[in-house]
Amino acid sequence: MPVRSAVLATAAGAALLLAAPTATAVTHDARQVAESVTVDPTGRIAADGSVTLSGTYRCAAGTGPVFVSSSVSQDDPSVRHGIGGTRAVCDGLEHRWINTGTPSQNTLKPGAARVEATLMELRTTGILPLPSFHARQGQDVTLVEG
Repeated sequence: MPVRSAVLATAAGAALLLAAPTATAVTHDARQVAESVTVDPTGRIAADGSVTLSGTYRCAAGTGPVFVSSSVSQDDPSVRHGIGGTRAVCDGLEHRWINTGTPSQNTLKPGAARVEATLMELRTTGILPLPSFHARQGQDVTLVEG
């Protein structure tokens, strides 16, 4: 009987030890946030020339305000048009962003385009806020009417 009890106790202890690291690892991994930004494969161009771009982002807490900015280029990759900015909530969860803006020149049209989204924080260093980049994503998209 004592041998059987010792074997059962050892097996139960081993099971607890094996289970404990797994639970700890899951909790630990949930706190480690991979910062990212994505771009949806389709953007919209309205009749008035305004462009709407969207995607998702995820970020950890920052010390200053964080924004998702976006820009689009078409035909000439050296010419980029800024399309709005969205204030980000950095709580480790995935959120949607939607930016709308009207380029200064109505040079964009439905069709293939290249979008770049950036997750950027303004950190105050001394008296000046300086940009600190959390994530960037470039994506080929299709601009559609609507």
